[in-house]
Amino acid sequence: MIKQAIAELGPWSWWIAGFILFAAELAAPGVFLIWIGAAAIVVGALSLLLWDATLWSWQVQFVLFAALSGAFALIGRRYFGKPNAASDEPFLNQREASLIGRTATLMEPIAEGRGRIKLDDTVWPVSGPDLPAGTRVRIMAAHGRNLTVESME
Repeated sequence: MIKQAIAELGPWSWWIAGFILFAAELAAPGVFLIWIGAAAIVVGALSLLLWDATLWSWQVQFVLFAALSGAFALIGRRYFGKPNAASDEPFLNQREASLIGRTATLMEPIAEGRGRIKLDDTVWPVSGPDLPAGTRVRIMAAHGRNLTVESME
């Protein structure tokens, strides 16, 4: 069935596939299908010129399509990937990392290396040297939700 549809549509089958991939890009998150769709459009454009050539078999078309898809995806990722611009809020989604360097008072004593502090509206588990409750500490590191502290006194 697919072979018959491709034979009837000829080089336009690549164009249809490209536009279907472009439409799928609108529904799918990320920017990936657009590069595969662009490769299909390029193969479709070449198919308009070379459809009757004996060299232009379906195997050649698929190999070219795969190579162009990979190349376009790599080029697209390089030029349209994450921007290198520095953010004015580098710890926006890294709450634990934004706490490093802040000071707090121990809510519970650190006994056997474990204790708790209250910082803003959150109680955080901490690790560090044994210290009594009420001691001022500085946050030195964050490992997931666990903070490492040291005494300021």
